[in-house]
Amino acid sequence: MLTVPSFSFVDRYLLQKVLDATGQMPIRVKLDNGTAESPSGCSPIATVHIHDRRALAGLVVNPEISFGDSYSEGRIEVEGNLVDFLESLYRSLINAEVNSWSAHLASVWLKLMQMNGRRGSRRNIHHHYDLTTEFYKLWLDSELVYTCAYFSSPTVSLEQAQLAKMDYVCRKLDLRPGETVVEAGCGWGALALYMAKNYGVSVKAFNISHEQIVYARRRAREEGLSDRVEFIEDDYRNISGHCDAFVSVGMLEHVGREHYKDFGRVIHNAIGATGRGLIHFIGRNHKYPLSVWVRKRIFPGAYPPTLREAAEMLEPHDFSVLDVENLRLHYAKTLEHWLERYEKSQPEVAAMFDSRFARAWRLYLAGSLVGFKVGTLQLFQMVFAGPQCPRLPWTRASLYADQPQKERRSQWTHAMS
Repeated sequence: MLTVPSFSFVDRYLLQKVLDATGQMPIRVKLDNGTAESPSGCSPIATVHIHDRRALAGLVVNPEISFGDSYSEGRIEVEGNLVDFLESLYRSLINAEVNSWSAHLASVWLKLMQMNGRRGSRRNIHHHYDLTTEFYKLWLDSELVYTCAYFSSPTVSLEQAQLAKMDYVCRKLDLRPGETVVEAGCGWGALALYMAKNYGVSVKAFNISHEQIVYARRRAREEGLSDRVEFIEDDYRNISGHCDAFVSVGMLEHVGREHYKDFGRVIHNAIGATGRGLIHFIGRNHKYPLSVWVRKRIFPGAYPPTLREAAEMLEPHDFSVLDVENLRLHYAKTLEHWLERYEKSQPEVAAMFDSRFARAWRLYLAGSLVGFKVGTLQLFQMVFAGPQCPRLPWTRASLYADQPQKERRSQWTHAMS
């Protein structure tokens, strides 16, 4: 047990509870009266500076929400590398028994308030994606791809890795010229445009973010692809018509577990027994809700499913799962790039919004990076097909074939002529 001298009784009690909860983490905890404590025999990797008793008490009553809010407000500061600090914290808490009644109540309340019905989904998506495109341009790649990239090598650039991810998705779907594709949750339109431009397919892309749809339509016009890519501002539940392939990248997390049956029916109605599909999503190794603070402040209504939960969505329609890949470390690398760019742009972010917003998003990006790094979050790609799909892969060789884009484009252009 650590001894904490020279505080008031209340401060001493609260600080000791915080230190006990973090175990033997190599950190230094400092209060505004100048007193600081850390476990004996270690070199602290960071100092957590707690500026007031309310922040200190919050760490005892509801540590996750209190830390996130207090950090955002500047009432708690981390002196040192934020990612290293969070990684040490995550690893120390992975096997810890966390039974905060207030955190549990907050989680239940958020679930009820952020349900992903038609109106709730629109409200939740608006909260995150309709901030402003200019904000995301500060730290995403030039294509505005806000999902996990694919790094053939850890040294390639973020731009190269995002293009590689989109091509990887296309190869997994085995897209052919003249086919039709439905995309559910299209972001700013990069994948839909890429599929049409490089694989000769026609795409209907659905999204309920008005800001993103307006941007995507403008890009389609500018690139002369409006005749092959239609961006539709509508809920995925309203997808209709038949297509050859269905793709959803980074949207399943926003569907809500209670709506997986609806999503499965939408997929089946789109591709029937002969089509194929790919779902790319943040997940878990076991059932566990997303961070309460992240749901409250950043991503309302989000839930990262397990592989079992995602597969159960497909089972009623007799879809065959053909391929499952976990790109967890690729997402950690993606977030390294995002965080580095974000930190350089943080003064501009604060000017756009305010310092609290800027600090909250820094914590969110750093925490997400650490989640994928230590394994509390996973990134799954699942490829599936209907029972009568006429074209199934024999091996995975095509996924790693390095065919130049120019060669592919000339092939489909010739096929379409």
